[in-house]
Amino acid sequence: MCGIIGQVNKNATIISSDFERMRDTLAHRGSDGFGAWYSEDKKTAFGHRRLSLIDLSEKGKQPMCNEDRTLWLTCNGEIYNYNALKNELIQKGHVFCSESDSEVIIHGYEEWGASVLEKLDGMFAFGIYDEKNQKLFLARDRFGIKPLYYYYDSETLIFASEIKAIIASSMVPRKINFTSFCNFFTYRYIPSPDTIWENINKLSPATYLIFDKINAPIVKEYYSPDFITTTNNYENITAKLDNLLEQSVSSHILSDVQVGFFLSGGYDSSTIAYYLNKIKYNTQAFSIGFENWEKSEHYYAALVAKTFQQPLQTTIMGNDNLSELEDLSYFYDEPLADISILPTYFVSKSAASKVKAVLSGEGADEIFAGYTWHREIPLNLDIRSKIYYLTQKIKRKHAHFSVENYSEAMSMGCFDKKELCKLLNPDLFSYIPEDTNWFYRKHFKKELSGLKAFQYLDIKTFMGELVLTKVDRASMANSLEVRVPFLNHHLTDFVTQLPEEKYFSKSQTKILLQNTIKNKIPQEIIKRPKQGFVGPDTYYMDISWYKKNLENCNLIREKIIRKETVEGYLQSKDHWRLWKILIMENWYKKWMI
Repeated sequence: MCGIIGQVNKNATIISSDFERMRDTLAHRGSDGFGAWYSEDKKTAFGHRRLSLIDLSEKGKQPMCNEDRTLWLTCNGEIYNYNALKNELIQKGHVFCSESDSEVIIHGYEEWGASVLEKLDGMFAFGIYDEKNQKLFLARDRFGIKPLYYYYDSETLIFASEIKAIIASSMVPRKINFTSFCNFFTYRYIPSPDTIWENINKLSPATYLIFDKINAPIVKEYYSPDFITTTNNYENITAKLDNLLEQSVSSHILSDVQVGFFLSGGYDSSTIAYYLNKIKYNTQAFSIGFENWEKSEHYYAALVAKTFQQPLQTTIMGNDNLSELEDLSYFYDEPLADISILPTYFVSKSAASKVKAVLSGEGADEIFAGYTWHREIPLNLDIRSKIYYLTQKIKRKHAHFSVENYSEAMSMGCFDKKELCKLLNPDLFSYIPEDTNWFYRKHFKKELSGLKAFQYLDIKTFMGELVLTKVDRASMANSLEVRVPFLNHHLTDFVTQLPEEKYFSKSQTKILLQNTIKNKIPQEIIKRPKQGFVGPDTYYMDISWYKKNLENCNLIREKIIRKETVEGYLQSKDHWRLWKILIMENWYKKWMI
């Protein structure tokens, strides 16, 4: 796991001291080393901050090149099938100079071009520069596990793992994108490909970018989750899933250093604990608990750790930890209003004291339909079907899986156009999107059944934009790599191409996963109700805390939001809207004041 940066100028030469200063804003992403490469004409540069997990030698250092030094690579991530790809490429005549998994990317690109992306199993964000053809190639993994941002104007393209490295350049103006500002309040994040800054974009998950210094960058998609039912053989589904899970966990522990795991005591992390035990990988588990909260999960985490004889390190959070929320704005250099950012940060900090990498259970709820909103959807009801329109009863059912209702379930304090007009000063009204649900509508697949349409939305919006971003920033703030074995695309494609009744039941959360592991993990875990990774409500419902931080905040003083609206939210104890405003205020204070 690493931090990467690159710059391609059309005319100006790159000053090495400036470029390396930009690179070193990413030092938290890679504390084991750093590197830089400059083209002969000094108009292109790649930088790298290294967190070494595979091939700890100097040979694994980046940026790295191919045999004739015409292709250069800077990469963040892990390629889990690199041994198989390496053997295939050696047979085709490629010469490797390291044991690094990243090296298969550059030789794979040399052999297959952009099609190498279809062969990679892993999480990644990388840049390749073809010095002979003066062409830049950027790519991001299928689900957006690893981040990649870029700035483009008529003279330069700059890319990096985090925005802070880009805005450290004197060539990049700091100007807020106020449409993105509005979108944040609707979604809790800034939807791709936009960011909070004008002229800085995210490279969306499962896309690649080509830039040739002459034309504007071209972005293309190379993968999309396939929810169309194609599986014909429904025999031994749990046995097949069992095998896929074991293979994925096994591949995700591939490393030259120890890999630990996060353990909450829910289905997902307990499943990982079981397979680690099955393959006889003894390692360290990390959990988090909360003071004076009857729902704290550390009891269940201890039960699972004891069952599988894995040592457990538990961190207990208290209300005093809320004071550190403002400091996280440096690492979340775009506003992100996920309520679990603090516990994720602290469990990552705990893990980083013992290991460099951990496994975690992100993705399981999206793939196995484990969220509460999934249970509101009628099974096998095609949204396009005319049957849907025949009765008022079915019409009422459809309301539970409209884009609008999905938005309400996601928002945690809804900001539609009317509410945004209440919050913002009138001179910003023109930035409010006419359709505040445009991002959900963009990814809403009407040809899918209700459940699968929602799962597709989960993966393309909520998971890729919010959940995985939260985990990446919280972990990398502590120089910790998080690997997510449920997001192995072979596993996800297997599940999502099944008929939904094979993996979903209204009476039981994640029924296929449960049937696969029910005799493998403690029954107390199987029978306990689902609980999100959030912490006690008292963390987010202390009105005095909001009042202290928001009553005369920068956003009010700068006449961006209205004081009377914030006062109204304080009076009505509208906690979730206040939470979003506080996150934006902390970001604004860090990056604009």
